[in-house]
Amino acid sequence: MSQNAAQRAAALLKEHRESIDRLDAILVFTLAERFKHTQAVGRLKAEHALPPSDPVREAAQIARLTDLATEADLDPAFAKKFLAFIIQEVIKHHEKHQS
Repeated sequence: MSQNAAQRAAALLKEHRESIDRLDAILVFTLAERFKHTQAVGRLKAEHALPPSDPVREAAQIARLTDLATEADLDPAFAKKFLAFIIQEVIKHHEKHQS
């Protein structure tokens, strides 16, 4: 690889990594905002003696996000696993509010 090609590759790599870093920050802040809302839902459920889990809602969300992942050209199986992980965390938070 010539020095010029290596410099172009290094510049492209730097650009990609900068984009990844910005997207990681967006993901973290988006997840934080999402959890603020799910915490509020957990408090509301606890106040009204509602169950911490809502399987019908969870199934609908998984189906909706699987479709969105397909539209976005993201592996739907990955999106499903990611959402399942988030749902598990939310349920744990809701159960804490129930205590």
